[in-house]
Amino acid sequence: MTGGSARAWLELVRGPAALTVPGDTLAGAASAGGVPHREAALALGSSVCLYWAGMALNDWADRAEDARDRPHRPLPSGRIHPAAAFGAAAGLTAAGIALAGAANRAQLATATALAATVWAYDLGLKHTPAGPVAMGAARGLDLLMGSAASGRVPRAALPPAALLAAHTTAVTHVSRHEVDGGSRAAPLAALATTAGVAAAVARPGGPDAGTAQGCAASYLLTAAPALARAARQPTGEHTKQGVVNGLAALVPLQAGLAARAGARRSVPVLLTLLAATRRLSRKVTPT
Repeated sequence: MTGGSARAWLELVRGPAALTVPGDTLAGAASAGGVPHREAALALGSSVCLYWAGMALNDWADRAEDARDRPHRPLPSGRIHPAAAFGAAAGLTAAGIALAGAANRAQLATATALAATVWAYDLGLKHTPAGPVAMGAARGLDLLMGSAASGRVPRAALPPAALLAAHTTAVTHVSRHEVDGGSRAAPLAALATTAGVAAAVARPGGPDAGTAQGCAASYLLTAAPALARAARQPTGEHTKQGVVNGLAALVPLQAGLAARAGARRSVPVLLTLLAATRRLSRKVTPT
């Protein structure tokens, strides 16, 4: 592979975390009441490309900071050249928008908004108070892109997108302290958000409330214990584990959102992705 080893590129694009992306598309498609297979596949391809683009651009933008705080990462360690990372980010962004454009106008518009949010976050918003909100918005837009595979963004897709955005915003706040730790407030706020999101997914009603409630419990059990440890002992290691588990918790959350929308068959697929995310996270850091 040009510009670095396969493992270095896997680290650059956060291989384990990328496994949380397909669930956005599945949950979004479920919220639209089902979508054509071709458009769903294009939405998934676009979503993955834009996620990888964001990760590569993130490390390109943070290369000076990482040289000081995370010298093991692919760019400061010299395993990938900065120009190669930036080129990958630009190429993947173009590919993601092109895939969405091959589906329909609604998907193209959503992918364009998502790409703009990703680039704005990485190049400017990340280190501002708006950073976590921008990251949450990106996840919400990713779910909406799955729903846009239907040819429009239905109103029913907005509540699940908001729940996904709320979780992501909270975990992003925690991630700001994963190098040195020290914050009790961020993991406590994330715990409260997790409890609120789980309650919303588990509320009675809907075509498959029982399955959704099981997924909500899995979501809570995946995220909450590590966040509680980070709140009790806010070391860098505990904080980082809170972020890792918060990312993994996206998958049962997506499964719960899909189940609430009646897409019960998506649940075992997503829970299989959760297991794969956990296995790969032992080999390659997802943060």
